[in-house]
Amino acid sequence: MAMSLPMSSEATPDHFRFAGLRRLAKLLFGTPLNAALTLLFAALLFVTVPPVLRWLVIDAVLFDPDPNACRAAPGACWSFIYAKSGQLLFGIYPFDERWRPAIVCLLILALLGWSVRPASWTSRLLALWVAAFALIFWLMGGGLGLAEVPTSSWGGLPVTLILTIVAIGIAFPVGILLALARRSTLPAVRVGAVVLIESVRGLPLLSILFVASIMMPLFLPEALLPDKFVRALVALTIFAAAYLAEVIRGGLQAIPNGQYEAAASLGLPFWRTQRLVILPQAIRVVIPALANTIIVMIKNTSLVLVIGLFDLISSGKAALADPEWPSPAAETFLFIGAIFFALSFSFARFADFLERRGPAAH
Repeated sequence: MAMSLPMSSEATPDHFRFAGLRRLAKLLFGTPLNAALTLLFAALLFVTVPPVLRWLVIDAVLFDPDPNACRAAPGACWSFIYAKSGQLLFGIYPFDERWRPAIVCLLILALLGWSVRPASWTSRLLALWVAAFALIFWLMGGGLGLAEVPTSSWGGLPVTLILTIVAIGIAFPVGILLALARRSTLPAVRVGAVVLIESVRGLPLLSILFVASIMMPLFLPEALLPDKFVRALVALTIFAAAYLAEVIRGGLQAIPNGQYEAAASLGLPFWRTQRLVILPQAIRVVIPALANTIIVMIKNTSLVLVIGLFDLISSGKAALADPEWPSPAAETFLFIGAIFFALSFSFARFADFLERRGPAAH
């Protein structure tokens, strides 16, 4: 029979607590350099945190609807964010119809939350997203019982979310095809992919957006000209596809030839080899690079403001133009930056989850 040994008199909770404190002290002050850096960092916190905390919270105006309260207060004017939240989140969308973009934002965020669950990664997920975006465009654009709202009146968070998800969702499979085409043994296919990828990567996104917004109307008749929102969406998709293609191509090059030979020995045709053997391994290898590219694309959607689309930043600038308020730009852009940070940080954590899950799934 196993007998439990009595706990040593030294192995007490206080013993473990003091051991942890000793390790922390050694980490912070174990060497002269560590001690100097710790003291310097503590001094910076002592100098910066109290005034920032006073401005953010203690001296701030939180929910007072009176604009004069912000003019008299020495702290942040969060009441402006509270009063203008509808305009900041939904731009110039008609006031009486703002329940529609609110539902769209909740629907997209709920679908994103559902889609990160491994249990939802089935063939039905794509059909769910397609049906959801049919509903989203109906809610945003109207028709069939809803008042019609042109895309020129869309704005704020729904525009950012729609541009991001649709552009990346289409660009990812297109990027895979471009990466495979660039490695093709067929000269015409390979050269065409190289020309497209290098042409797009050699241009800034702003120039591609300007071509889509300003140059296309000069070459196409009005009847064939897509909506400005659609043109911006196409420009973002092409730009993202070119960069994703190069990231995926790096993953394809990292796969050893033995994987291709093993698939050939099993008699797998080209597309089944890519789908079942090569691409899962290649994408797993480049998850950090893919995540970095996608996070950059999330933030690049803010560039559509230069062609007149009302994304979050455009909505913030429009709200700041109200002469009744003292134009608290810092608070407005902190609010907008917090939204972009939440989106980017959430995707970064999802990429970390995929990276940790990769070896187990393999």
